[in-house]
Amino acid sequence: MNILLKPFYGQTYKKFLKRFLDIVLSLILIILFLPLALVIAILIKLDSSGPIFADVPERVGENGKKFKMYKFRSMIVNAHYLLRTDKRFKKLYEEYKRGNYKLKDDPRVTKIGRLIRKHSLDEIPQLFNVLKGEMSLVGPRAYYPDELSYQQKKFPHTKSLFKKVLSVKPGITGLWQVSGRSDLDFEKRIALDASYVDNLSLVNDLKIILKTPWVMITGKGAV
Repeated sequence: MNILLKPFYGQTYKKFLKRFLDIVLSLILIILFLPLALVIAILIKLDSSGPIFADVPERVGENGKKFKMYKFRSMIVNAHYLLRTDKRFKKLYEEYKRGNYKLKDDPRVTKIGRLIRKHSLDEIPQLFNVLKGEMSLVGPRAYYPDELSYQQKKFPHTKSLFKKVLSVKPGITGLWQVSGRSDLDFEKRIALDASYVDNLSLVNDLKIILKTPWVMITGKGAV
């Protein structure tokens, strides 16, 4: 490895430069996406009743710390709660768990929601999570607490991978997002996220960032 690149690798990059880049790049992206975000907010209000932002539970972040993830609302109001408590969604919830907490044809998604989810535009508000230090631009998936518990019970051999994944901040984009997104099953997803942590570096983060726009444009693997 070139001696000039060594400072950008491992713990040095994780503790110092990565946070600096997160702040600078998220500020730039917030400015660039602001006009689009305003349009999306208007379309959400015109499309269905309810708030602009998703009313979802907290996610599990770095070292198991929970945080509120900001997302544009792409589903009906109380979608997360209804899926888990409403008898009408009982079969759907079982399908949701079997599908690694993803649904291909989710009846809770609104018309505008399908569009913004396909192109990951619902995740624009997460740039503010990055500014707050709760997330990084690049990192593993941020799991729901119940999802984390369920998957660890279903796949006990992945517990060591979960521990590794939770050692860093979750990301808006990441290795699994640019490697198939929801087309990947859970075991492949967690393995990719653990591999990302093992090989954390400036170069690898930049590679993922450069691949992300194409994934957003094509919408491949989105649900």
